[in-house]
Amino acid sequence: MDASAYVAPTAVLVGNVEVGARSRVMYGAVLDSEASTISIGDDSIVCENAVIRATAEGGTSHPVVIADHVFIGPHATVLGCTLARCVYVATGATILQGAEVGPGSVVAVGALVHANAVVPEGTFIPPCNIAIGNPVKIHAPGDANLIAAIKSVGFPSIAFGVKPDPTDRLAACRGATEARSREFEAHLSDEVLDEWPS
Repeated sequence: MDASAYVAPTAVLVGNVEVGARSRVMYGAVLDSEASTISIGDDSIVCENAVIRATAEGGTSHPVVIADHVFIGPHATVLGCTLARCVYVATGATILQGAEVGPGSVVAVGALVHANAVVPEGTFIPPCNIAIGNPVKIHAPGDANLIAAIKSVGFPSIAFGVKPDPTDRLAACRGATEARSREFEAHLSDEVLDEWPS
């Protein structure tokens, strides 16, 4: 962690996490690198209760790479993705594994960038909309093609390394929780540090 960075006393940083110069990680934020890495550039902000998680389940590493001057709003979720410089992620927005969000893009309140989506530079994803694919297509709530587009992503495979029958939701959920249980098992030996290592 850069000496000029600030991490609030109630924020939690776990594993291989780097925080750049003048960046701020606010109260209640959780940065959990699991079996991968989280890298936050300079002058970036992670607001209250945001969750940033890098994963490596299913044999694929999904690091989180956050460039300079990125703003991540309260209660946002950022999982195993890349955010280019000057990206704005609003309150309650979610960005999933393998996604790439281009410079100067905005993911508005409650919006979702789905797994492996590639968002071009300067894109605005409206509130509560879902960005899917490469090239990205933005779907509004109620879009007749939304369910088919979401199913085409293959999220359980990307996020959890699980390839269940798409009609068997019980198997998908069982596989997802078992995958995360294996990954989170490493926390059984976590050690709480009273101060940052020099």
